[in-house]
Amino acid sequence: MIIDNIEEYYQKKYQFVAGVDEVGRGSIAGPVVAAAVILPKDSFLKDLGVDDSKKLTSKKREYLFQLITEIALAYSVSFVDNHTIDKINILKSTIFAMNNAIDNLEIRPDFLLIDGNYFNGSKIEHSTIIKGDEKCISISAASILAKVSRDKYMSEVCHSEYPQYEFDKNKGYGVRKHIEAIKKYGVSPYHRISFLKKIDLNFKNNNYSLF
Repeated sequence: MIIDNIEEYYQKKYQFVAGVDEVGRGSIAGPVVAAAVILPKDSFLKDLGVDDSKKLTSKKREYLFQLITEIALAYSVSFVDNHTIDKINILKSTIFAMNNAIDNLEIRPDFLLIDGNYFNGSKIEHSTIIKGDEKCISISAASILAKVSRDKYMSEVCHSEYPQYEFDKNKGYGVRKHIEAIKKYGVSPYHRISFLKKIDLNFKNNNYSLF
């Protein structure tokens, strides 16, 4: 439940305030996904249980996803794939995804509310908010849009091509069964090699395929 709706302060000063958040930053496979959303002022979403997407059930996220996309003045979702993450690192990829989502909004926002403690690249005035998805409806809404979009991609695209990794269940995160699958089958084109180097998989000794 949103405990402190900070954005009400900014909505009194600016016409269009966009919330921005990302998901998938800590995953060892798949893209990082960011979303930006501009909600109407005095949105009723707070009364419907909008919260940090990680705290909601899959069914509730999907319900809220439909509702948010129907009532939002503008919204955008941006993917940055694992190959780009390996090339430029996860922080730069996350910022890149956020800026893409902002730039693709049909309405240019006057102010940005960014989840986290660091952001750059946009000329639009902004504020970073630690645990913003627990304090701002629009950031929570962005979190839900990003989470549902990424989960669908991991389940319908990545899992359908490589079911042995159970991407439909782990969504690319490094749970034990996922690590065991990598040790058994090698890595897929969706894995983040730069992340796997931090895990003791003994690639050289076991000659795992980097196909």
